[in-house]
Amino acid sequence: MKLSPNTTPVEPDNLLIRFHNQVGTAVDVASAGARVSWSWSCHGCGDDDYFTSLNLTRKDANGHATTCRAAYHRLR
Repeated sequence: MKLSPNTTPVEPDNLLIRFHNQVGTAVDVASAGARVSWSWSCHGCGDDDYFTSLNLTRKDANGHATTCRAAYHRLR
């Protein structure tokens, strides 16, 4: 099985936590800039969200990783 490059994307400087969804694609939790907020983004389905609490961000990202089965593959 060929893995998507989105299963292990380059880690950004603001990365705090990396979860993996059901097929191994990365779901990243990162700080969202100068203001006190955090975001998560899925490299499989492209879904993302922002929160003002790191705890809520982590829980939501983990919940998404638990149920998401998307693995973005670029066809060439």
